[in-house]
Amino acid sequence: MTKLPAVILAGGRATRMGGGDKGLRVVAGRRLIDHVIMRLSAQCAPLAINANGDPARLVEFGLPVLPDSLPDHPGPLAGVLAGLDWAASLGAPAIITAAADTPFFPPDLAVRLAAHAGPTGLCLAASADPSGKMHRQPTFGLWPVALRDDLRRALTDGLRKIVLWTDSHNAGTAEFSSQPFDPFFNINTPDDIIAAEALMGQA
Repeated sequence: MTKLPAVILAGGRATRMGGGDKGLRVVAGRRLIDHVIMRLSAQCAPLAINANGDPARLVEFGLPVLPDSLPDHPGPLAGVLAGLDWAASLGAPAIITAAADTPFFPPDLAVRLAAHAGPTGLCLAASADPSGKMHRQPTFGLWPVALRDDLRRALTDGLRKIVLWTDSHNAGTAEFSSQPFDPFFNINTPDDIIAAEALMGQA
C-alpha cells in the first residue's frame, strides 16, 4: 500500500497541563512528539504538524506546521481540515491523523484504518475500556480529501464534535486491542506523564 501523508494534531491548548505544548513534554527521556513522529513516520509519509501560534518553536522537527484555518481554536476537526488542505496541495487522496499526546498508538494504525474504511473512505480508530466496551478515538482517523469542502462548511456552521460529522458520512471503525494496555492512552495531566513512564517498558 502506498503510504499516505499524516498530520500530528497538536493544536490544543493543554489547559489541564497548565498550558503550552503537551507534545514537548518529556516522557522516558524523549518528548511526546518525538515518540509520535517515530511511530507515524514508519507508517506514513510525508508528515506535518497541526499547531497554532509561532511555528518557529517547532522548526527543529523539519516538518510543515499547519495552523488552523478557522479562528478561536474550534478543535481537532479544524486541524483535520488544515491537513486535508495540505494533502490536496500534494495531490494526495487522504490523510491519517494522530494526536501529539498519545505516544503508544498502534504500529499498524494506518493499514488497519485503510482496511476498515467506510463507503466514503472515512475511518476512526477504536479501543476497549476495562469493561470491554469499544470507544472511538476520534483524533486517530483516515480522512479523504474529497470531503474537505463539506468539513469546511460544517465547521463554519458551528460543528465541533468529530463523531457527529463522521457518523453523517458513514465512517468505518478499526478496532484495536487494549491489551496489555490501551494504545490510545493520552497524556492530559502531570500524573499521566508518570503513568506513561511506567507504560514505556511494556510498549
